[in-house]
Amino acid sequence: MEVLIVLLVVVVITLFAGVKIVPQGEEWVVERLGKYHKTLTPGLNIIVPYIDAIRAKISTRDIILDIDQQEVITKDNAVILTNAVAFIRVTDPKSALYGVEDFKLAIQNLITTTLRSIIGEMKLDEALSNRDTIKARLKDQIIDDVADWGITVKSVEIQDITPSGSMQQAMEQQAAAERERRAIETKAEGNKNAMILEAEGKLQAAKKEAEAQVALSEASAQAIKNVSEAITDKELPTMFLLGDRYINTLEKMTASPNSKFVVYPADLQKAIKGLLGGNQK
Repeated sequence: MEVLIVLLVVVVITLFAGVKIVPQGEEWVVERLGKYHKTLTPGLNIIVPYIDAIRAKISTRDIILDIDQQEVITKDNAVILTNAVAFIRVTDPKSALYGVEDFKLAIQNLITTTLRSIIGEMKLDEALSNRDTIKARLKDQIIDDVADWGITVKSVEIQDITPSGSMQQAMEQQAAAERERRAIETKAEGNKNAMILEAEGKLQAAKKEAEAQVALSEASAQAIKNVSEAITDKELPTMFLLGDRYINTLEKMTASPNSKFVVYPADLQKAIKGLLGGNQK
């Protein structure tokens, strides 16, 4: 009786050992006597107890892999810090298990080295402003390699890409120097424009002064002509105009607070004679 009970227990345990229920989102790799036998899909599955064994339980859901931050040297010898995150999915559990020792670690190292290679071919400005280009190139270069491991790369995102601390300090100093240079150029340009405007103003003033002198000379000549035609004495008109200008000059000189003396022309009598308009002796 005891033997039957033991046999019954063994049978029940064996039956349970042969029945496997795989949850959704997983696939189980089965080995028979140490060799790959089959892959169990979600649902109820039957295996041979004591001969078949579950080698690994592989998740078929999207897997998130964080790529640690690393220092990368660009083409122009600038040091930047970058990290990434990859979204992958196992499409062939057999290849993922037997194709590489640890597919997660392998993909992380592959992304790290490929990212360093891509950025190393770029200059600093290109690396900082072409994140989408880096992401696309990174995915294209690793997609064939991971396909051999039964892995599909759904997306690779560049989380951060920034200059190192020393590079940021150098860039800030460069930006400050550039701002100072532009300020100096702006000031110099303003001074140049001011000088040009001042010179143009002086030129216009000189032109106007010259035009005024020409107009004054023409007016004086016309006045002399008119007076000469009106009277017979040819010297009298000239002396009249000289006397008139002398009087105007005296008025300006006496109006100045700094005037100390008055200059009398040698031909003062003739100038007065011109003003009187006659040949008075």
